[in-house]
Amino acid sequence: MRLHRFYLPNTADAKDQNLGSKSLWVHESGLLAQWKKVLRYKEGQELVLFDDTRECLYRIIGISKNDSVHLEYVTEYERKIPQKEVYLFWSVLKKDKNDWVLQKATELGVMHFIPLLCDRTEKQNFNYERAMKIIIEASEQCGRSDIPKLREPISLAESFKEYESIEKFMLESDGTGPEVLQPSTKLGLFIGPEGGWSEKEKKIFEKASMKKVSLGQFTLRAETAVITAVAAAFSA
Repeated sequence: MRLHRFYLPNTADAKDQNLGSKSLWVHESGLLAQWKKVLRYKEGQELVLFDDTRECLYRIIGISKNDSVHLEYVTEYERKIPQKEVYLFWSVLKKDKNDWVLQKATELGVMHFIPLLCDRTEKQNFNYERAMKIIIEASEQCGRSDIPKLREPISLAESFKEYESIEKFMLESDGTGPEVLQPSTKLGLFIGPEGGWSEKEKKIFEKASMKKVSLGQFTLRAETAVITAVAAAFSA
């Protein structure tokens, strides 16, 4: 039976509620519901827990009928963290395309998600809580030992001010610019809305002498461009 991984934020002050404790009590309602009702865990079964600093294997030694599960420490695992610090700046997309972008980009190793509200962004609302849930689940399933950071949507101009020190690349599928991203351990990728960047936004890029990278000769959907760009960043 394969081991399932679960993110357990280290927010408790009690020693018996912190990851790494030999005896660990879990009271988080979301996890308990999944363990009891979905996975139907029983005493003796094992699972992996990780927080922002550690990843450990635990064995279930007690399941209460109400609000807790008692675990005992088995061993500690080596954490798996992306080798590059990639910031993804993408225009908020329609329908479930944002979900897909968050899931796949997390699996590929993006560390920072910065949704943009551009001049031609069609969908203006963004569900932060839903997005974080998708990111956490993707990290649990793909084996990452960290949870990418997500911020509320901002404008393109605001993103340049807030993330001024990051090396930035604008990704486009128009056949111009260098074929691949330049190697870097910390970089920002900018992918525009399906309607493209506005003239006002293009001037922001020009003023900043933004480096332009081609994703090929064919026009890509926005969500395809995001994944292609992220994959290129990690292969550079």
